[in-house]
Amino acid sequence: MNSPPPALFRHWVHSREEDTPEAHVYRPSDYPFPAARGRRGFEIKPDREFIEYDFAAADGTRAINGTWRLAPKGIAVDLPEARRTFELEILGLSGDALRVRTTPR
Repeated sequence: MNSPPPALFRHWVHSREEDTPEAHVYRPSDYPFPAARGRRGFEIKPDREFIEYDFAAADGTRAINGTWRLAPKGIAVDLPEARRTFELEILGLSGDALRVRTTPR
């Protein structure tokens, strides 16, 4: 991948009901999800900023800031605060769905 498609740059929320053994499915944050106790997600910005949204105390959400860079099959993500790096392999991207495979690095 030479550059990420512009449709990638948004806030994505995990639609775990749609996951398959091969891929995790994410939908835009304004998607009409079924009721759930909480959902993880992330935001990818064109300036190479990556924000992971994870569960926090009292049913809240916490933002974990990081960066992304191009990788052979998608993007590589570095979250220094969480001491975690991984690659998001982009398997499919449409206007309302992102299918990825996550690989630890």
